[in-house]
Amino acid sequence: MANVNKVILIGNVTRDPEVKFTSKGSAVTDIGLAINRNYTLDNGEKREETTFVDVELWGRLAEIAGEYAKKGRPIYIEGRLRMDTWDDKASGQKRSRMKVVGENLQLLGARTGGSPGAQSGENESYDSNPSQPAPNRTAPPQRPVAPPANEADDDIPF
Repeated sequence: MANVNKVILIGNVTRDPEVKFTSKGSAVTDIGLAINRNYTLDNGEKREETTFVDVELWGRLAEIAGEYAKKGRPIYIEGRLRMDTWDDKASGQKRSRMKVVGENLQLLGARTGGSPGAQSGENESYDSNPSQPAPNRTAPPQRPVAPPANEADDDIPF
């Protein structure tokens, strides 16, 4: 039987991302997304619910998010689900959390910072393939920042 693990999200960044680097030089950042859903009850009452999702980005995507994905900015993320599990140090219980590992991102809405030639409403799209330069920009020098095959680094210093 075939398996599919694909997530597509559009939401607003909940906090400014902080890019960190592993001991091997891989960039990694976690961003939070707030995703709103508006709906109407049978009695006509309008409701809104917000879902908060943690997204982990690696390599060039982490660097781009750290530079451009500021709090409140709308962003499109494609990725896959991953379950993180650990032992709680305080209680000794097993804990787990579902997270999205981003493989592609698109910055939505108007650019901030006013770069020359930027147009209102312009979107920028990036994926985890470092061989593709960012659109409408000069590609920065590439250095190897791809995550290990299992997406985790045993020597993460944080």
